Amino acid sequence: MKTTVEDLTSVKKKLMIEINAEEVEKRVDKTFRDYGKKAKIKGFRPGKIPRKILENYFGKQIIEEVADSLVRETLPKALDETKLLPLNIPLIENEVLKKGSEYHYSAIMEVKPEFDLAEYKGIEVEKEICSITDEDVTKQLEAIREANAILNPLSEKRGIREGDYVVVDYEGKDDNGPIEGIKGQNFSLIVGKKRFYPDVEDALVGREKGESFTKLVEFEDDYFHTKLAGKRVTFDVQIIEVKEVKLPELDEELFKKLGEEVQNLDELKQKIRESLLSREEKRINKQLKERLLDKIAKKADFELPESLVDAETTAGIESVKQNLVQAGSDFEKSGLDEEKLREEFRPISEKKVKNFFILGEIAKQNDLQVSDQDIEEGFNEISKEMGYDPAVLRRYYEANNMMDSYRQSLLKEKTLNYLVENAKVVEVNAEKIPRAT
Repeated sequence: MKTTVEDLTSVKKKLMIEINAEEVEKRVDKTFRDYGKKAKIKGFRPGKIPRKILENYFGKQIIEEVADSLVRETLPKALDETKLLPLNIPLIENEVLKKGSEYHYSAIMEVKPEFDLAEYKGIEVEKEICSITDEDVTKQLEAIREANAILNPLSEKRGIREGDYVVVDYEGKDDNGPIEGIKGQNFSLIVGKKRFYPDVEDALVGREKGESFTKLVEFEDDYFHTKLAGKRVTFDVQIIEVKEVKLPELDEELFKKLGEEVQNLDELKQKIRESLLSREEKRINKQLKERLLDKIAKKADFELPESLVDAETTAGIESVKQNLVQAGSDFEKSGLDEEKLREEFRPISEKKVKNFFILGEIAKQNDLQVSDQDIEEGFNEISKEMGYDPAVLRRYYEANNMMDSYRQSLLKEKTLNYLVENAKVVEVNAEKIPRAT
């Protein structure tokens, strides 16, 4: 077997393999003999079928089988010999195998990029100062009250006001009639929260239960929903139910609902402040690592394997589709355009793939590895957030073949922590942090 490598690009290689004629002939003869022992052809006993007859019946099939088996056997050896590690399934290009001649085939694949990293230690990076205000606590208090709100029938005959809970049936139409997917039955909303079509939501104010109305809405050309973008849409709306939202008082009755740890308003505020502080610290640390990695990545220039970028983009789109299904919708009804979405996801995917290789190289250079202790501590952290026993979580990951990806995520976080430890972190107010470009 002879192997040669052709560089198609810095990350795309063509591995060419030649198998000598003697090996080809030996393999073809053996396969014909094996077929002769098992084949059933009228007028001939198994094992006594002439070669010419076998060629007439099975010749093409045998040649294809020999070619496939030679590729399966020799490709791993050729990869090992050339030290190539494919990132994708190699694309095989082969010629027709002929007895008595050398057999040539090639395997086109993408490989890990080779690149030099600029100095990545001692980089100055800004970190936002963590600050929780009384206003932040008050907003969260109101969110808790809203989550525990009581819906009461209207105590008087009146029109809808902002803050009311309303249930509607609606359907959107254009010049061609009803628009597929722009329809809802028993759709509920809080008027004024702007979580529905804003113009239609505003038109609810002052109307009463049982009333029907029509509202014309002109959508901008760049509206996110492709079925509505740039269109004049008429919404037919019927008001099914109207209720008054009564927010609970911050009293003992509410505190009991929130758990034994909360006895009074001061304790609730303290609990909220601690929760907000923990959440903010996680956000700030996450963004600190992202800024630091962005600075390192800007100094690294190398070609990205297209197969990984495509796979990352496809994974992002599949995630969107799954989220829509979980929300009770689907991709068709959403009005999203898959090609447009693919274009939007691509820069994000390129960034993820680039950072993957950069972090991998930094981990390699500094011999960063995931230990058994790291795995144990990781599961302990997840268990605190999810409320499951760490041992149960581990068994779940192992049973679902998730351990490799889990190790990879731990190594990524360990490498990012290493970079922060070796950076010059400057704490500043949020407004002084440069915006991402």
